[in-house]
Amino acid sequence: MSSAASTTDQHTVLVVLYEGGDAGKKNKNILGCVENALGLPEWIKENKLEDRLKLIVTSDKDSENSLAEKVLPEASIVISQPFWPCYLTQERIDKAKKLQLAITAGVGSDHVNLEAACKRGITVAEVSGSNVVGVAEHVIMQILALVRNFIPAYKQVINGEWDIAAIADNAHDLENKHVGVVGTGRIGVRVLQRLKPFDVHLHYYDKYRLNESLEKELNVKYHSSVESLVRVCDVVSINCPLHPETEHLFNKKLLSLMKKGSYIVNTARGKIVNRDDLVEAVNSNHIQGYAGDVWYPQPASKDHPWRSMPRHAMTPHYSGTTLDAQARYAAGVKEILENWLNGKPQRQEYLIVDKGQVVSPAYTVGDATKGST
Repeated sequence: MSSAASTTDQHTVLVVLYEGGDAGKKNKNILGCVENALGLPEWIKENKLEDRLKLIVTSDKDSENSLAEKVLPEASIVISQPFWPCYLTQERIDKAKKLQLAITAGVGSDHVNLEAACKRGITVAEVSGSNVVGVAEHVIMQILALVRNFIPAYKQVINGEWDIAAIADNAHDLENKHVGVVGTGRIGVRVLQRLKPFDVHLHYYDKYRLNESLEKELNVKYHSSVESLVRVCDVVSINCPLHPETEHLFNKKLLSLMKKGSYIVNTARGKIVNRDDLVEAVNSNHIQGYAGDVWYPQPASKDHPWRSMPRHAMTPHYSGTTLDAQARYAAGVKEILENWLNGKPQRQEYLIVDKGQVVSPAYTVGDATKGST
C-alpha cells in the first residue's frame, strides 16, 4: 500500500479524542479534545483541503457499535492519542481496508498492533518529543508526592484532621536515596537531569547505553539488567515504551526483587506493570507506594484496583497533555498530514512503522493491544 495520498481522492480521517466538556468549549488551547479537534478543521479550511480530507471527530471508540468502529472501514487515516487511544487491534486493522496512515497525537503508539501494520504496509507515526518536558516534570512531582507522603497529608487538610505523626511515619527526604530510571530515551534522560539537583544516587537501565560523557555529567550508574537496578533502588521510574518485550515487565517476580518499602512511578504505559501483581505487592507493604498516570485500558474503569489500593498517587493520563504539549503535538499532526498529502518524506524521528518495517529503535514488532491487565 502506498504511503502517500492520492491527489484526487477525498480521504476520510477518523480523529479519536477525549471530550473537552465545558473546559474544552471555553479554552481553545485545549487542542486535544473533540471540541477543538487539534485545530484541524481550521487548518483544513485555511489550506483549502476540504476536497481532500473529510474529518470525522469522535470520543466514541471502544464498543462494537461505536462511531469509530463504524467509520474505520472507510478511513484512510486514523488519528488517536495516548490519553484516549483508539486501539487498532488485528481485528480492527482487518476491517480498515482503506487505512494507510495511523498518527499518534503525542508519543506512544502501543495502541496500534505494529505487526499487523507492518503486514498491511500502514505507516505509523507519532509526534516524538512533543510531551517530554511535561512527562519528566510529572515524574518528579509524583516521586516527591510518594516519598514525602503528600497525598495523606493533603487529605488530612481536606477532612479537617491534624495528625502529624501519622504523616511523618512514612515521610522521607529524597536526598541520598537511590533512584533508578528504566528507559533512557528523551523522557528518561530528562528525568535524570531533573533528579540530579536533589543529590540522589542515580541509576539507569536501557538496552542502549548512554554515551560516556552524559553518564559522567549526570553521575549515573548503568545497570545491564532491570533486575540489577531494582535490587538497589529506593525509587524506580518507568520510562520505557510498551511493546511485547516490556509488557508486564514489572510482574510478581520482578516486584519481589525490589527493596522492601520502595516506590514506583510509572508514566510510561500501564501494561508494563502487571495490575494484580502490583496490588498484591502494595497490599503486603513490600511496595510502599505507586504513582503514575497510565492505565490499561484507558479510560480506567471505575472499579480498577489501582484506584482503591493503599498509598497510591495515581492521576488520569495527563502528564503529556499540558497546554504547551498540546500545541506541539497538534502542530506535529498537521506536519505529518501535510507531508503525506504531498508525498513528502516524514521526519525520521516521527516514524514508527514505514514501508512494512518497524523503524523506531524504541519498539519491537508485535502486538501489545490485547489483554486487560
